Order: sequence, then C-alpha cells, then structure tokens
Amino acid sequence: EEFIMGTIYWLCSTMTSSNLSQADVVQLCFENVTRSCLKTPYSSGSRVILYLVLGFGSLLAVFGNVLVMTSVLHFKQLHSPANFLIASLACTDFLVGVTVMPFSMVRSVESCWYFGATFCALHSCCDAAFCYSSLFHLCFISIDRYVAVTDPLVYPTKFTASVSGLCISISWVLPLVYSGAVFYTGVSDDGVEEFVSALNCVGGCQIVVNQDWVLIDFLLFFIPTLVMITLYSKIFLAESESYKDRVAKRERKAAKTLGFTVMAFMISWLPYTIDTLIDAYMGFITPAYIYEICCWCAYYNSAINPLIYASFYPWFRKAIKVIFSGGLFQNSSSTMSLFSE
Repeated sequence: EEFIMGTIYWLCSTMTSSNLSQADVVQLCFENVTRSCLKTPYSSGSRVILYLVLGFGSLLAVFGNVLVMTSVLHFKQLHSPANFLIASLACTDFLVGVTVMPFSMVRSVESCWYFGATFCALHSCCDAAFCYSSLFHLCFISIDRYVAVTDPLVYPTKFTASVSGLCISISWVLPLVYSGAVFYTGVSDDGVEEFVSALNCVGGCQIVVNQDWVLIDFLLFFIPTLVMITLYSKIFLAESESYKDRVAKRERKAAKTLGFTVMAFMISWLPYTIDTLIDAYMGFITPAYIYEICCWCAYYNSAINPLIYASFYPWFRKAIKVIFSGGLFQNSSSTMSLFSE
C-alpha cells in the first residue's frame, strides 16, 4: 500500500508541476457550458499510469472480497457467527470497489465529475455509509474476539448467530440512515452556503461539510477506534492461565490476525479523517492532489483485507485453491475440511 500511495503522490506532484508550466492553458470539463468547472490538463502518460494503479485497487477490492464472501458462505465449516461478520465486512468492501472507487478514479484522474449532480450525492452517501459500516463491523469483530479469547468456554453461548445478525444489522442500518440524513437533508452545509455556492460548477462533485458535522464524523471514527485499540491491546497483553488449550490458542491467533485488519483500517483512514478535520477549521486549505491521496489511501483499505486474510488464514488460502480449481462445483465441496488438525 505504501508503494502504491507513493506512486500516486509522485504522479500527482509531477502533474501539479506540469500544470504550473501550462498555466496559460485553460480547459473546461464541459465546453460551451455555462459555469463549467476547470479541468486540470494532466499528461497522457500520467493519466494512463494513474488509471492502472487506481483501477487495480478497484478490481482487487471487488474480486478479493468476492472470494472472501464465497468462501464463508459456501463452506459449511466456516459458518460461524464470527465469520458471518467477516463476510458482511467483505460485502461493504466489495460495494466500495463497485459503487465508489471506479467513479472516484475518473474524478481523480480527469479532475472532473461526468456523472451528474444526482449521482454525485448518491456516490458521496455510499462513500460515507460504507466507511462507517466497515468501522462498525470491525468494532463488533473486536468485541467478538475479546470475548472469544478471554472467556472461550462460554463464548459460544454469548456470541450466537442471532447476536451476530443483530451486529450486522446495526453495522448496515445506522451508517446508511446517518449518511442519507447528512447528504440528502442539507444539514451538513449549514453556515457554509456561500462557500458551497462558490464551488458549485458543472462537472464538480465537491461535498462541503460544516465544522459541527466534521466534528461528529471525527467522533464517530475516533470512539469505535478507541474501543478497538483498547480491546485488542487487552487481547495481545492478556496472560491466560486457565485456558491454555488448543481452542484458546486458535482464538488468540484469529484475534491477532483481525488486529492487523484493524491496524490497516486506521492507517488507511486516519490521513483522510485528519485532513477533513483540519480543512473544516482552517478554511479548506488542503491542495486538491493531497485530498485525492488521502481519499485513495482510505479506498485502498477495501482491497487490503483479502490480502491480510490470504497471508494469515490457511483456511482462506485452501478455499481459494478449491474455488480456482473448480472444486466449488463438486457435490461434496461445501462439507470439505479447510482446517488442518
């Protein structure tokens, strides 16, 4: 991820320098349209490389998370409340790869929004909703792992399928309702109407959020993140004297693997969260290319999780082999064993 983001930074810096030498060239997103946004004249080579890098992230988010969902839902051995949470998390990342990243890629490379104002609002709503949905999923997963490690004997009676279903429902419904309320009621731009009006041009998709809502967004990110850090710290530092058996070790290993997922999420989303907070209180001073880098750091998180599972979960690697070998279509494939004894 660091290499990819470094490549994007270098390309954006190069294109920015190129733009300075072409200051006398003015291009519009829509020629002969009143109040059309300005288009940044990027070089063809840089655009091709950016499309390849960003498009790869989108494809990885789509197909990687399809593999995760297929593995959990097809193989009966993986049908557990905890794994259903992982499959639901993969679904949010899949939707980011389908509904958010491709259109953001065009916006980032072309510096114009060609999909209309209505879809701009929907795109922004999906962007925020799936972000918070991922965060809520990870928070519930951290609670699940904490209980599994600290109290493995009673864990099956505490975190049941119905509890998992409730966590999944909350992780989907609340972010969708919150994001819809923010982006479709207009409350997010109260007090900054003049700034919004100044940015309102044909071919743009700039969502401006006032200080109050930026602070709420930050707290919605910070509080669950703090919960996850606290729980995983206790998991990593806990010394178990009475549960030193194979089950406890397996649960601890699974918790540590998901801890890497949480770390990846925080590293990916922290730059964007801090940038939006600073912008709201300092007059939106962030250069456009810095903002785009922060956005794509966050987007790439949706492509990272399947790589983490493939690196640390032997059962996921075995499931992938079965899927690609065509074994998925065999009658007994759903009941095969994915765990080594």
